[in-house]
Order: sequence, then structure tokens, then C-alpha cells
Amino acid sequence: MRKPNALPGLVFVAIAGIGLALAALLSAAGAYGASVAIGIVAVIVAMVVSYAIKIADQWERVVVLRLGRYRSLEGPGLFFIIPIIETVPYRIDIRVITSSFKAERTLTKDTVPVDVDAVLF
Repeated sequence: MRKPNALPGLVFVAIAGIGLALAALLSAAGAYGASVAIGIVAVIVAMVVSYAIKIADQWERVVVLRLGRYRSLEGPGLFFIIPIIETVPYRIDIRVITSSFKAERTLTKDTVPVDVDAVLF
């Protein structure tokens, strides 16, 4: 299971905070209509930018689709997508994962019993 990342939330809070502070300054000057418009635009821009930021872990590669067609294989690290146009449907884990099997008894060609252990990579 993936851990949520705090960077998009931090970017949202920073952009929305700057926009709302600018809107508060304009409302103090008496331009109420412009301050409301700047506040709404700042929140919308903050949402779009925060949805555009993606991070792939060191052991992951991410498939990016643009309108349902393959665009690129991104990662590891920070990358950006265009919200609504591009999607991230798959995260590929490239770590080596092993599975062990129980020992099984088998016979060789010359009927000698042998115990076989196996590891799957």
C-alpha cells in the first residue's frame, strides 16, 4: 500500500494562501469584486497544480497515459502530469521479491531419492 505524500498538499496550501492574502489586501483597499475573483482563481489554480504533482518512490516506475494512450514511463522522483488529460493507472514495483517453496521429494533417473528446495525470484 502506498503512503500518501505531503508535497501536493503543501503546494496547495502555499498557492492558496498567497492568493487569499492578495485577495484580503485588495478587499482592504475596497475592490471587493476583484478580491473575490482573485480568491476563487487562486484556489482553482492551487487545486490544478497540486493534482499535477506526482512522486514515484525509488523502487517504482509509473506508467503515464495521455487520453488513454501510452505517453511515458516516469520515475523515480518528482514528475508532473496534466490533470484530466493525463492519468497514472499503474505503478510498477521493480524490487526483487523472493518466494520460497517447501522441500519436495523426488527421484532421479537412477532412482535415488532427492529433496529439492527452490526459490523463485
